[in-house]
Amino acid sequence: MATNRTFTMLKPDAIENGHMGKIIDMIINAGFSIKAMKYTQLSEAQAKEFYAVHAERPFYGELVEYMTSGPIVAAILEKENAVADFRALIGATDPAEAADGTIRKAYAESKGRNAVHGSDSDENAAIEGVFHFAANEIF
Repeated sequence: MATNRTFTMLKPDAIENGHMGKIIDMIINAGFSIKAMKYTQLSEAQAKEFYAVHAERPFYGELVEYMTSGPIVAAILEKENAVADFRALIGATDPAEAADGTIRKAYAESKGRNAVHGSDSDENAAIEGVFHFAANEIF
């Protein structure tokens, strides 16, 4: 069942490089409304849990280290067709393959430091949202 909400994280490289405001502007200008947002830093335990689906992959340790290297911005976004529209807005994982006008084309450094996470399904959006936010933090 499709929903109108998705989850995103602005990753440590986007924050470190001063792109937080520009990326949030792109999100709002694309018609998304922000239903929850926080500026935080993931602990190692949180990053391992969030990315547990990748635990057997060779890049897992590097991913956990990167995602705990600095602050992130976590957010729940709302818009009709939210997951698909947000995935289109962020662009391909590899910024060299991302379309012009996408967040990753504009702000990602590499496939590994790609500025932003976007849920890949309605189910994962719901899981990821409640991972980061209590019910009273979502509007």
